[in-house]
Formats: sequence, C-alpha cells, structure tokens
Amino acid sequence: MVNVVKRRKGNQDYYYLYHDSKKNGQRKQLEAYLGKEIPKDIEERKRQFALDIERQDWLPKIEKIYKNFRESQKKIPRSVQQKELESFSVKFTYNTQRIEGSTLTLRDTALLLEDGLSPSNRPRSDITEAETHQKLFLEIMRQKDEISLALVKRWHKDLFLQTKPDIAGIFRNYDVRISQSRFVPPPHTAINIMAKKFFEWYHTSKKKLNPVELAAMVHLKFVTIHPFGDGNGRITRLMMNHVLNRFGYPLLDIDYGDRRSYYTALEKSQTKNDELPFLKWFMKRYLKTHKKYL
Repeated sequence: MVNVVKRRKGNQDYYYLYHDSKKNGQRKQLEAYLGKEIPKDIEERKRQFALDIERQDWLPKIEKIYKNFRESQKKIPRSVQQKELESFSVKFTYNTQRIEGSTLTLRDTALLLEDGLSPSNRPRSDITEAETHQKLFLEIMRQKDEISLALVKRWHKDLFLQTKPDIAGIFRNYDVRISQSRFVPPPHTAINIMAKKFFEWYHTSKKKLNPVELAAMVHLKFVTIHPFGDGNGRITRLMMNHVLNRFGYPLLDIDYGDRRSYYTALEKSQTKNDELPFLKWFMKRYLKTHKKYL
C-alpha cells in the first residue's frame, strides 16, 4: 500500500510517497519525493508509484518467459506448433464460452471441435458459437493486422452472425447493465467517442508498454467500454491474445474456474478507475501459466 508521509527538516515540511511491503520473508521499503506540498494529482501519483513497484517484479520475469518461449519455439516443427495451437483453441473456446454462460462441457467442446460430434442435449446456439469461435480464433492467429475499430467489429460480426444477427458487429445504441456487478457500463451515447480514444491510446501505448501489460490493458479498457450488446468479454479475450501473438509472446487462457477472481479484479479496476487490481490479477495468472519458461 502506498502512503504519503511527512518529514520535517528545520522549519520546513517535506512530503514523500512511501511503500512498505514484505515478500518471501524480505522487507522492501521504497519512497519517492513529492515536494514541500502535497500535489493536487496525488491520487494519480500514488497509482503510478504503486504500478512502477509492481513492474519491478513482473517485467524481468515476463522478459525471461518471452526469451525462453522464443528459444523453445525454434526447436518445435511448424506442424507440431499448429497442432498445439489447435489444442489450445479447444480449451480457450471452452473457457471463454463457459465464462459467458455456455452449457458445453470441456468434453463436449473437444468432441465437437476435434471430432465433429455435436452433443445432442445442448442448445444449438452454444454449439454454433463454439464452432464459430474456434474458427475465428485460428483466423486471428494468422492475422498480422493491427487491431482497429473495423477489424474488431468484423470479428464480432463473424462470431455472432449466425446466433445473434441483430447485434452482430454493431455497437449498441441503448444502455445496459451487467448482472451481479457494481460496475455500470458507459451510456450508449459515449461509446463512439470512447472507442475512438481507445484506439488512439492503443497506437501510442503499443510503443511504450511491455506487450503482456499492453494485452492486459487492451482487455480491461475495451471491456470497460462494453460497446456491444453481448459478447464483450469474448471479443476482448480475443483482442488480448491477438496482441500477445502479434508481439511473439505465449498466449493466455483465462480458466472458467478462475471466473470469480477474474470478475472481482475487473470490477475493482472498473469501479475504482484504477488499472492496478486487474493488472496484478492478470500478471499473476500469466506468470503462473507460463512458469515453465522461468
């Protein structure tokens, strides 16, 4: 936790940001000088200081994962890499669909996508969306295009044209609420402006942020805009992996079993207007998933 501390030297007060933590039995104390007065943007400075502290921990690990992943990929034949990607696509499709309410089990999804066997006791829409999602995911993994407004709308249209044609590829012109969440999505009148600013942010930030942090922020920022009537989570998880893939980093599958902590982290960041809760959750999940490269 970051606090503001005051130290008196002579007749003058001086203010500092101060962080005291203990990890793996080691105590860590860090501080940053603020000045003779507390700045008006103190909350933003506290957030940035906390983020910089976290980056000191996760960025070296992420770079190690990247280096070792790239080295390992050089040894794997292209055909085997493609088989691994297809296997990932099955589990990723299962988890991302299940998080959003699909009734298909992992076994249902595997039999459907690998063997072409449709479960007889599941809604047709769940089956169609699983098939469409895997096809779209594999197509996205072949794409080298930058994410753009037109591209994301096309992905959404491809994903939902067969099951929800009335919303496929269209930004909502009505307000929505998210069940069991304290976060209220922006009004529909703000969506186009927010989407425009999002892509402006992306094109600037892709040159500054580590790609894994960029992928996490793309997920958080776009799902917070919540521009579509349905499917925002699925689209942002596709965007997340598109960014990781484009920069050559290993992909991430957010497990259905982690959905509660996932939603909690998202909600904290959205309601507090603070990206750190979700970033910490995302990085912990990413490092755990790819610990074999550390």
